[in-house]
Amino acid sequence: MYKFYFVIAFSAVLMISVAQKSQAAFLYSKPEFHGRVIDSETKEPIAGAVVVVLYYKRSTFSLNPGGPSSFVTKAKETLTDNQGEFFFHSYSELMWLNENVGARFIFFKPGYQAGYGPTYIAPLLTEKYFSAGEIGKEVEIEAGSFDNSSYVKWKGPMGIMLLEKVSPDQAMPPAGIPANYSARQLPLLYRAINEDRINRGLKGVVE
Repeated sequence: MYKFYFVIAFSAVLMISVAQKSQAAFLYSKPEFHGRVIDSETKEPIAGAVVVVLYYKRSTFSLNPGGPSSFVTKAKETLTDNQGEFFFHSYSELMWLNENVGARFIFFKPGYQAGYGPTYIAPLLTEKYFSAGEIGKEVEIEAGSFDNSSYVKWKGPMGIMLLEKVSPDQAMPPAGIPANYSARQLPLLYRAINEDRINRGLKGVVE
């Protein structure tokens, strides 16, 4: 009789554990992101800079010999306020036969070189850098795993993004925009790109 109850109890615990893992596996979830964009030389806040966050997923299987490719499942954009600060609400969606491969950022304002996250931290830490807590507060963050030698950590003030001012002849448009995301999906970014083109004396608009 005790053996029977033990089997029932063990089965119940196992089912709960599997359900919890399945729920996590089927849910794509990202935290709130916030930060401050500043001029790399003057350290003054940059108002009106475009900040884009791209949420990436990847298929868990592929017939391609090279393996599955990652893709953007959602893109959001905003402008920095008078203090150079930006904010994105948390984001989640259900996913099936896909896995979370992280979020990536684009920072851009005409007259500045586009940025994609602080250059002094490992790209793997970028998400936590913009979600670790109060902007400018010194925190230690870590990501990755010892198992695959991807473990990295960094300690310092969180959420600060520096953009370098450049002359029109040195300016480069932001890279990494998904091919299927046009001015219709990212109007703020494309408006800034076209303003930059005008500043550089280029004709035509990018749509």
